[in-house]
Amino acid sequence: MSSSIDYLPGNLAEIVQKFKRHSDPKRRYEQLLWYAKQLEGLSQEDKTPENKVHGCTSQVFIAADIQDGLVYYRGDSDAQLVKGLVALLIKGLNGLTPEQILKVTPDFIEETGLKVSLTPSRANGFYNILQMMKKKALQFS
Repeated sequence: MSSSIDYLPGNLAEIVQKFKRHSDPKRRYEQLLWYAKQLEGLSQEDKTPENKVHGCTSQVFIAADIQDGLVYYRGDSDAQLVKGLVALLIKGLNGLTPEQILKVTPDFIEETGLKVSLTPSRANGFYNILQMMKKKALQFS
């Protein structure tokens, strides 16, 4: 039986495995908050309407660049848990080709065990953040 992580790029698969090790939802939240702390802030110049993720209750911005055919993201949020989701996605998707990013489906969040702990608005926000990242990758492909 295969799972969605069989199709995930290396860094994202590693992140999913780290979350799967924790059966306690509180430990998963702590892991997510740890990712939030690791995320460098986004410059004010990058906090533009084009980089704003719509459909999130918190303020979320995603910027992207391409270098040597690989996409690199930067992002920020004013909510710590959402910032953790942004950081998780950035760490998982940075350094991939646009084509690799476009193949990632949002169902991997269920493998992390986080989806059951996310409010519907946060789960929707996660989906919108991933869609924004894919949209930016598509612009580079």
